[in-house]
Amino acid sequence: MKTEILPQESPRAEAFSLWMTSPMPMVTLVKTLNVSRLLKLSKKSGIKFTALMCWCIGRAASKIEEFYLLPEDGKLYRFDKMGINVIVANKQGGISSCDIPFSADLEQFNRDYLTLTEKAAQECKSSFLEDCMIIGTSAMIQTELDCIVNQYTEKFSNPMVMWGKYRKGFFKTVLPVSFQFHHVQMDGGHAAKFLEQLQGEFQYCGKES
Repeated sequence: MKTEILPQESPRAEAFSLWMTSPMPMVTLVKTLNVSRLLKLSKKSGIKFTALMCWCIGRAASKIEEFYLLPEDGKLYRFDKMGINVIVANKQGGISSCDIPFSADLEQFNRDYLTLTEKAAQECKSSFLEDCMIIGTSAMIQTELDCIVNQYTEKFSNPMVMWGKYRKGFFKTVLPVSFQFHHVQMDGGHAAKFLEQLQGEFQYCGKES
């Protein structure tokens, strides 16, 4: 459910007054993460690496209260559910946007991921979950990237996690991850906490599912 709340009665009151009318309220943090275990689990389970990435993003974000808030059209909203958006290459050679409901159950999330992304690829249509707080993702795995800074648009103020191709080394596999967020939604400390928790989810991925 999506509910409008009064900014002045929320923990983001000061941030709302400072950044809601800013022409560039987006902030980007970049951190190189160890994805060795995630890659190992992907190969062992047959679950796509990107699906595991998205599940871990949802797990880490769901534990931080600020992720359930979203500034939009000069207002502040709170959600009680979360979803992960992925960009799908469709059969016409273009791309489609696909929202996937987040589930703490990895098997359920993976079933939804496979079903919905395949539907988007075949039907060449985007799908959206209007009642969920959506975290955007973009995986550009064609090449290794050091950093990604996304465009800012008033039509999309949701947090966004972006990455390129992972880098294999002798002892570990790493992946630089860019995280973009709206300053009304959270501060740098919340974003840094999210990236730390994301690394933790990579290390323990699947152990509790």
